[in-house]
Amino acid sequence: KITGTPREQIIKIAREFADNANKTTGRSMIIIGAAMNHWYNMDMNYRGVINMLMMCGCIGQSGGGWAHYVGQEKLRPQCGWLPLAFGLDWQRPPRQMNGTSFFYNHANQWRYEKLEMEEVVSPLADKSKWQASIIDYNTRAERMGWLPSAPQLAINPLQLTKDAEKAGKTPQEYTVDQLKNGSLKFACEDPDDVQNHPHNMFIWRSNLLGSSGKGHEYMLRHLLGTKNGLQGKDLDERGAKKPED
Repeated sequence: KITGTPREQIIKIAREFADNANKTTGRSMIIIGAAMNHWYNMDMNYRGVINMLMMCGCIGQSGGGWAHYVGQEKLRPQCGWLPLAFGLDWQRPPRQMNGTSFFYNHANQWRYEKLEMEEVVSPLADKSKWQASIIDYNTRAERMGWLPSAPQLAINPLQLTKDAEKAGKTPQEYTVDQLKNGSLKFACEDPDDVQNHPHNMFIWRSNLLGSSGKGHEYMLRHLLGTKNGLQGKDLDERGAKKPED
């Protein structure tokens, strides 16, 4: 009822996994790629996997445990790429963000969203407090500093630094003042504004456009402005509820 997987299959696999662990002294292994990371509540999925391995005595056993094969290839180039990409010789911290939010915003996927927040929050949550759209909560997280974003502000940070110097303030003081009086906005508040839209992109091994881009047709239409097979209708066409910001 919860997973969509037949009860008999769940019981069968669980028994076989535990029986093999018992016969081999813990040599039952779970191999996971990146798939879980792209879905809601992936942390709970991971906890379920860890619990099963612990209960079957598979942790720390040769041939058993958890094999996670995504991410290793990123470590080698990152050592040289990170300082270059983010200019760490003269500024800190690096301006990184999660790809899910980046493409959800800039490939306009939020305009086609049919899911409501009350459908994904905890069953114990007060759903009356979760009536805004999903991108509203993503924006709130960025504004509160919980979620790194790029671009972050609706102005080039180099220009902001120049303006701060003219005002006789540090960039930090100037930014806080401008945010408080409403003169300065976060880029995420209007991702469709041309000044808040990404203009350059470096594609690693073409994975993003070739296979791994989540929302491929949205990227083709809205991020690249090219031929696409997008079939969904956006907020205006559906007359759906729009973001609050």
